[in-house]
Formats: sequence, C-alpha cells, structure tokens
Amino acid sequence: METIISPSILAADFTVLGKQIKEIEKSDAKYLHIDVMDGLFVPSISFGMPVIASIRKHTDLFFDVHLMIVEPIRYIETFADIGADLLTFHLEAAEGRVEETIDKIHALGCKAGLSIKPGTPVSELEPYVQKLDMILIMTVEPGFGGQKYIPSSTEKIRETRDLLERYGLDTAVEVDGGITAENVCVVKEAGANVIVAGSAVFKGDIAANVRALAEG
Repeated sequence: METIISPSILAADFTVLGKQIKEIEKSDAKYLHIDVMDGLFVPSISFGMPVIASIRKHTDLFFDVHLMIVEPIRYIETFADIGADLLTFHLEAAEGRVEETIDKIHALGCKAGLSIKPGTPVSELEPYVQKLDMILIMTVEPGFGGQKYIPSSTEKIRETRDLLERYGLDTAVEVDGGITAENVCVVKEAGANVIVAGSAVFKGDIAANVRALAEG
C-alpha cells in the first residue's frame, strides 16, 4: 500500500504559510493535514473556516481535515463547501451520531474518516469500519503539537489493520502525533500508510523532510 505523507500545518510558520505550502506542493507529499480545534473537545483552539477557505484558493493539494470539535455534524456542510476533501472526526465527540455524521460527509461528496484517542479501544471502531475511507489513530493525546509518540500506539495500529483485514478492507490507516523520520518505520510496519507529521516536516528543508518520512 502506498505511503502518503500529510504535513500538518499546525506546525507551519504562519507568517510564510503560503510559501511553505508551495514547498509542500513541490515535495512528495500528497495531502495537507489541517487540524481544527474548538477549545472544548481539546484544550487548544486552532484555525477554522477562513484559513481553510483562503488556502484552498491557492493549492490543489488534498485537504485532509481533522475535526477535533464537539458535535462535528454541525459543521460538516461548511467544511465541505470550503474545500475539504476528507473529513475526519472523533468517535468520542460524535455523541451517538457517528454513523449519521459519516453518511452526511459522504452525501456532500467528501471522504470520511474516524479517529480515536489513545485511550479508546480499537474495538469501538468495528461498527463503522465498512463505511469509512480512513481510520486515524492518534499516537499522542490530541490538542497539542510537539508531543512524543506513545509507544502503545504501535499495537493499536496493528489491531486496526487486523480489524480491517477481517472485513476484507484495505482502508487507509492514518497516524498523527510524534512521528519522525526515526520512528516512521515502526508505524508503517504496524500497518499505517498515511503519515501526519508537523515539526518533522516544517523544521528545516521541507522537501527533504517529506522524503525522509516517505522512505523511512
């Protein structure tokens, strides 16, 4: 399965964001990871619709939008309208409306992803796996950049890939949090094929960093 690098603009320098996105376009990265935080589901507040709408006008990169917000179904239509290609929301934030949210994402022409926090068992994904385009395993506690990879995540990635294989699915498995050129081989071996990286991409030479993650 092809490895896809999804640089997280949470770690970008926003004074030169446009320039850095152009550098990503010239690299081997195919996705742009956009973290939306509401200060409720996670403690931090990041950026929202105006930033996404603005950068959508200037790039054709695949927008991998990660919603760390409560009741995500309220905003699915807006994010689809402003250019999201894939919308991933948290199982823990959907309050009994997980399947409804997935269906709404698909009805609006976007791909649907479902994410779980480090403390949520992989088994809770099972009722939804046949409807998903991607599963995102958080490998740190969501809400802050620059955290270290949680080692127990490796087994969760493996469990997720095993779950998908039991259903005969080759659904994408994304990982987010603490991924570096030094440990990316661990998550790939466990079954992840979409790699989110922030600091590991934006600190230094972006194209070289993306290449190191892709080849690691």
